[in-house]
Amino acid sequence: MPGTQDQPAGPRKRVRVTAPRGGPPRREPVRPATKDIDEQTRLGELYMATLIRAQWRLSMSVLASATMMIGGLPLLFLIVPATRSLSVGPVPMPWLILGVLIYPAIWLGARYYVRASEQIEREFTELVAHR
Repeated sequence: MPGTQDQPAGPRKRVRVTAPRGGPPRREPVRPATKDIDEQTRLGELYMATLIRAQWRLSMSVLASATMMIGGLPLLFLIVPATRSLSVGPVPMPWLILGVLIYPAIWLGARYYVRASEQIEREFTELVAHR
């Protein structure tokens, strides 16, 4: 204070005032997303709902494709009568399609489902790990 008896009346020395912490600002410890899932918090429920929704969409799309493919064959045989009388050698075309050609198509659909499902799970794992 100027004018007090304890300090001289000359110019004062400048003092630099800083924050009590000198380092970078502290952050809260990062809580792993797996803990939210395990403890079934709202965020964990959101993560799981997202995963389940993606798996559900995949399942429904594969199921719809299979239903249209398998269910569409009898409709094809009904609408186009020539397909009922066609034959490859001694085997009628409907029997050939239903007995032989349908299985590779089902196998390809199942392979697609497994690969897409694994991709969804990989993306979910990356999302949870890099939160």
